[in-house]
Amino acid sequence: MTPLQRLASLVVLALALMGAAGGAAWQVQDWRMGKRMAEQLLEQGTEHQNRLDAITSEAWRQQNAEQDKRLTAEQQLAAQDQQHTRELSDAQRTQAVLRDRLATADVRLSVLLDATDSARGYDVPAAPGAVGVVHAARRAQLDPAHAQRIIAITDDGDNALIALRACQAYIRTIALPKGLTP
Repeated sequence: MTPLQRLASLVVLALALMGAAGGAAWQVQDWRMGKRMAEQLLEQGTEHQNRLDAITSEAWRQQNAEQDKRLTAEQQLAAQDQQHTRELSDAQRTQAVLRDRLATADVRLSVLLDATDSARGYDVPAAPGAVGVVHAARRAQLDPAHAQRIIAITDDGDNALIALRACQAYIRTIALPKGLTP
């Protein structure tokens, strides 16, 4: 080989080595950048997962709080229902006893008379006569059938009042603003 060919081959070899070294440098740079990008992606993924975990944790906390509120409200409603059922039962029992006593003439229902009422055309004496032992205003006894009807009306009224109180308690329990107690 001639020196010129040798020099040319050395130049080609040097260029080839430089190209290989440059390619290797590019490859190393690519590996480094890939590693850095992978680390950044890992950091972003970790941050994203932490945010998701925090959101999920808060959602669970809120759900548990709502379940606790609902359970408390259900317990209050059950207690109120028992109380109102007991009140209704007691009122019905009292009314039944009163009806039975009226039916057996054990108790009589009477009304006060206005002694000065002249609309009927006769005056009722205000003072009791010699035949009575009661020292009070004059009273008139009601017919037992009318007394039974009056007791039925008061029974319906008592039941309606108890039902109204139950409805009001129910509405107060379910319609409370958050965080307030009755």
